[in-house]
Amino acid sequence: MSEASSRQSTALPKTTRRLRPEDCIIADKKTLRQAQIGAGVGNFIEWYDIGVYGYLAVTMTSVFTEGMDETWGLLVTLFGFAISFVVRPIGGMVLGPLGDKIGRKKVMFFTIMLMAVATTLIGCLPSAGTVGLWVIIPLYLLKMVQGFSTGGEYSGASTYIAEFSPDKRRAFMTSLLNSGAMLGFAAGAGTVAVTTFIAEANFGPEAMLNGGWRIPFLIALPLGIIAVSLRSRIPESPAFEITQEIPDKGNPDSIFIRHSLPKVIRMYWPQILVGLAMIAADGTASYTLTSYIPTYLETQAGVAAAHTALASVVVLVVQAVLIPLFAIVADRRGRRLVYRIATIGNIALLFPAFIIMQSGTLAALYVSLTLIMIPSSAFLALTACFMCELFPTASRYTGVGFTHNLAVSVFGGTVPLVSQALVQGTGNIYTPAMYVMFFSIVAFAATFFLKETARKPLLGSVPVVESYEEAMALCEGQDKDENLDTRTMILVAMPAESK
Repeated sequence: MSEASSRQSTALPKTTRRLRPEDCIIADKKTLRQAQIGAGVGNFIEWYDIGVYGYLAVTMTSVFTEGMDETWGLLVTLFGFAISFVVRPIGGMVLGPLGDKIGRKKVMFFTIMLMAVATTLIGCLPSAGTVGLWVIIPLYLLKMVQGFSTGGEYSGASTYIAEFSPDKRRAFMTSLLNSGAMLGFAAGAGTVAVTTFIAEANFGPEAMLNGGWRIPFLIALPLGIIAVSLRSRIPESPAFEITQEIPDKGNPDSIFIRHSLPKVIRMYWPQILVGLAMIAADGTASYTLTSYIPTYLETQAGVAAAHTALASVVVLVVQAVLIPLFAIVADRRGRRLVYRIATIGNIALLFPAFIIMQSGTLAALYVSLTLIMIPSSAFLALTACFMCELFPTASRYTGVGFTHNLAVSVFGGTVPLVSQALVQGTGNIYTPAMYVMFFSIVAFAATFFLKETARKPLLGSVPVVESYEEAMALCEGQDKDENLDTRTMILVAMPAESK
């Protein structure tokens, strides 16, 4: 990122001011916990829906494509998953700049309502057997609404929590978002498994096709009501509030003022390229585990959907624990190390995992899922904090929303569709593993261009600490602290008396 750094330096003041304890943001534990719960509930619901749709893909193929060739019907259903990601960048491009303008809290409140309503309405759709194949149109439209809301959801939650988190624990704090997401996916898969078991035990093997599939989607309504209630109580990000005090004038390239999306792309394109590389590897690995493996195991290895769902619940709960452990390593030893663990892990473990799962036994199921899960956990430990560390506070939501959603949409959300198409088109059952491994090789190369950001304040903001005593110690040692550069802090853009 040397070119980006030199370009960025031209936008920084040549004179600096010493950091004072009162310049720092002190993270209140109660407020931080409230913020984490309020932000995390959205990710939980987002991944709950992904889990439900992924584990009901085969069932929904029969429901929504009845009368169509089964092979093509599955691709049509998986395209419904992919199409939600087509509009994610649009959501990011609209909601990201809006979040930088009116605040993180307001946009996050809107996205959670939109997501819960769309998921619930999917559960209300009629079947193709009732109204014909045209029902795929409203299904796709609702998936697009979900995608639009998700385009602002994860980037907003990541930005929000990153700005609340103490600098020395930012990876850990933000990683809890993805731990919650995995629990959400596990809840979705578990709901499908329990619903299937109860429905078939009481109403026969056709129970899920005859309406049982609706139940997991309809559960999104009470979850959404709870989420809206929680988000209505969260405070605004203190870093965002400080940026609102900066006059939008002066140096047009200043990192302390809000920029439009085109300007953000022009100013930060090197960071965006590195971000795209890392999130592409992250997304292909994560969505292979959570969204494609259920279909793959059922169609290629002959594993019953109920067994796959149960195994996924167990593995994803373990992953929810493993993610913050990798994040602790990232906070202590750096982001670059953990990203290299993740990329090398994918390159080394993906092929063995796909070979093992072909036996179709329960033991092989758990072993293969675990091999895929471990490097994916290392990626997910860093997704939120890494993206937020690429962009300054005034334009962070815009930058994160564009970069993350573009990468996830193009490379992550298309995983089920592309992987299934590769298997059907080549006849090679290992092509999904090769697909993920390719992006991990690209990401490994990108780590050599990755600027280390562990323990440093967010660009365009001030240090976030856990106590006033820590702020005093930080200021006393600022001359020798390589992690501090007051030129990148918003305090230098403000007159001293206004602080």
